[in-house]
Amino acid sequence: MPPPAACLFDLDGLLLDTEPLHAQAWRQAAQAFGTQLQERQLLQLRGRRRHDCADQVLAWIRADGRHCSSREELLAVRQPIAERYLPLAAPMPGAETLVRRCQALAVPMALATSSSRSAVELKLAPHPWLALIGTRVHGDDPGLRAGKPAPDVFLLAAERLGVDPRCCWAFEDSPAGAQAAAAAGCRVFVLRSDATNSASFPAGAMLLDSLQQVQLDAG
Repeated sequence: MPPPAACLFDLDGLLLDTEPLHAQAWRQAAQAFGTQLQERQLLQLRGRRRHDCADQVLAWIRADGRHCSSREELLAVRQPIAERYLPLAAPMPGAETLVRRCQALAVPMALATSSSRSAVELKLAPHPWLALIGTRVHGDDPGLRAGKPAPDVFLLAAERLGVDPRCCWAFEDSPAGAQAAAAAGCRVFVLRSDATNSASFPAGAMLLDSLQQVQLDAG
């Protein structure tokens, strides 16, 4: 396999183990309005932008016959919970080594995340090695027209690096993110978890049990 023109990384559940923390924040926020979210519902939120998730959770709350007036009311409950939890996220096994390997081989890197800029700064603060990824596309980026599973975040990341997305390796953990990367034309690597169904990922994606399995060699 030829070396990539660039590596495009998701953040949540891929480089940092934030997905259980995000799920807990959404679960507690919904509980505040009287709705108990199920595991299958929480899985549907993975890889998506905060406002897209909020709209979905709001719809579930209302379908449950509960009252929540707006996305903003829901996020006013959810955000303080998330801000307490997210700095506690640990690196995923092999994540720091892979990022440092890219740097050592001068492989350009970009972060292609659904998280907002402020949320990314909160999560990255305890992990200075993530500063090695200088190019970033956030979920609230002004240049981003649509969130995952649309390909825009990966297309924009490749554009900012000045590379062809078809020559990039994209690393994801969620079905929405993997679909976005595949739609952008990237070579897709998917970090599996016990909670995800391999059949939900695009055909041709390389499935990983750990980032330690990635073989990145000098060109």
